[in-house]
Amino acid sequence: MACLPSMFCTTCSTPTIPTHYSDKIPNFATFYDAMVQELLNISLKGRNSFGVNATADRIVEFDDDASLLEYLTVHKAENRGRLAVLGGGNNILFTGDFHGTLLHPTGGKIAVTAENGDLVSVRADAGVDWDTFVGWCESNGLWGAENLTAIPGTVGAAPVQNIGAYGAEAKDIIDSVELLDLETLKPATIAGCHCGFGYRDSIFKGALKGRIVITAVHFRLSRTPQPRLGYAALEDKVAELGEPTLTNIRTAVRTIRDGKLPDPAVTGNAGSFFKNPVVENATAERIAAEYPGMPSFPAAEGKIKIPAGWLIEKAGWKGHSRGKAGVYERQALVLVNLGGATGADITSLAEEVIADVERKFGIRIDAEVNIW
Repeated sequence: MACLPSMFCTTCSTPTIPTHYSDKIPNFATFYDAMVQELLNISLKGRNSFGVNATADRIVEFDDDASLLEYLTVHKAENRGRLAVLGGGNNILFTGDFHGTLLHPTGGKIAVTAENGDLVSVRADAGVDWDTFVGWCESNGLWGAENLTAIPGTVGAAPVQNIGAYGAEAKDIIDSVELLDLETLKPATIAGCHCGFGYRDSIFKGALKGRIVITAVHFRLSRTPQPRLGYAALEDKVAELGEPTLTNIRTAVRTIRDGKLPDPAVTGNAGSFFKNPVVENATAERIAAEYPGMPSFPAAEGKIKIPAGWLIEKAGWKGHSRGKAGVYERQALVLVNLGGATGADITSLAEEVIADVERKFGIRIDAEVNIW
């Protein structure tokens, strides 16, 4: 395994990664031991937040890297089709059956691994529910993750998407990522500074896509209060609750999100379907001249980020539908399954929205959701 850099170290070497690289009841299950089970010909309807019908040839559930390594070593020579990782299924749109093997982490351990004054290093298994992790941080008085409250998904998915909300991103607190190389079947650790983090992006969506499985994530957290209230809506909501404590910030974020986003248990969705586009100043100024009061935020390299939801709403799509797929009536950034929609239905609607926004504003918005 590559060396795990200290959470307090400012330099580290790049790890060696090879360049080659409900409906949950199965028809058949093979239990390899207490930590791995193989599920065959299983419905994915209850395993994706859009609630679309699809079937996977095989799902392998594992609760630690040693169990997964043992399973893959035994079956390495077998043709088990495409390999991919399925976390909470909250950022995936299945457009058909999955012919291959889905690796699903189920480990739920969270533990402090180091402390240095107010700085605390925490390791969490990839299978831990993300909001459970944020709640654990709150309970233990650890700052850094609170603005990311109520984001659906698992810890293992956080570095892939570099999840973010209300001025915070996962990269701000990720120290390193443990993974298993699917080609060599060797474990490794990659430091956060080598994860290629960008806006809803990382090396795990690029060069390492389909080549590794994240098994755990190490976080840098602090016992020193450091509230980030750069968003007016968040600052106002926290002020209503009192002091900017961890609990009040979590409550405020959850209240704001609940007011804008539909519950996937009621209405199938994956939260924000589109990324907010980052544009040149000239483009932002052109649109703002036509639409005074256009919301915008500073982005990297002096560019401007415009909310995709605002663009979609101004294009007239908020609350509109195409058959069984629709644009959510309270937040245009969200596409919803109105009941019985297929992945193709939702994809078709997304393509219409993208084309219309580009036609009206000269900006192409991209999907944040992974379309399979």
